[in-house]
Amino acid sequence: MPLGRRASGSPSEPTSDDPEARARLICLRLLTAEPRTRAELAQALRRGGIPADAAEAVLGRFTDVGLIDDAAFARAWVESRHYSRGLSRRTLSVELRRHGVNTDEIREAVGSLDPEQEVATARRLVEQKMASTRGQPPEARARRAAGLLARKGYPPGLVYRLIKETLEREGPGATAGLDLETEPYSDPDEADADDLAQGPALTGEFDRQADYSL
Repeated sequence: MPLGRRASGSPSEPTSDDPEARARLICLRLLTAEPRTRAELAQALRRGGIPADAAEAVLGRFTDVGLIDDAAFARAWVESRHYSRGLSRRTLSVELRRHGVNTDEIREAVGSLDPEQEVATARRLVEQKMASTRGQPPEARARRAAGLLARKGYPPGLVYRLIKETLEREGPGATAGLDLETEPYSDPDEADADDLAQGPALTGEFDRQADYSL
């Protein structure tokens, strides 16, 4: 047999009349790159032309042996995205829904994040933004901090309270010309360089990037 050729029907080259073998290879290829939810893999199999019965059979076996575990995916997603990017429980829930995780598993995963930890993370983000904008007009500082936290999904009331606390700790000069009795202007679409540098709001857009042809 010439070098560089494989025998027809070998395990590494499933034939077109073996849809379950093709489905297994697609799933394994995607799972090797990064964890995936069942919904993501199901969409990948549809895009790969796998018949529904073969796709369901493979997805079921992968779930049974633990290769697909949406609850574990959701827990890991919450922990990673909250601590690495400071995302709120609200935004984490939205992201998990986009990944096809069901409501109960989202609720359980997001519920593992202590509300006090979420407030502590929001406070840290405000303090970091205020430190990086020191010397700028108070209104601009408040607006940039509020915009940052709005994009991460924190509620306006919490954001305003933390901005006010941070400014007041800096002393009277930090609030000069700023009316702290009204909520600072917040424009969620006003992205700044620090926030954009962290990348897109959602990673793992498998359906745009993966190659399903075998």
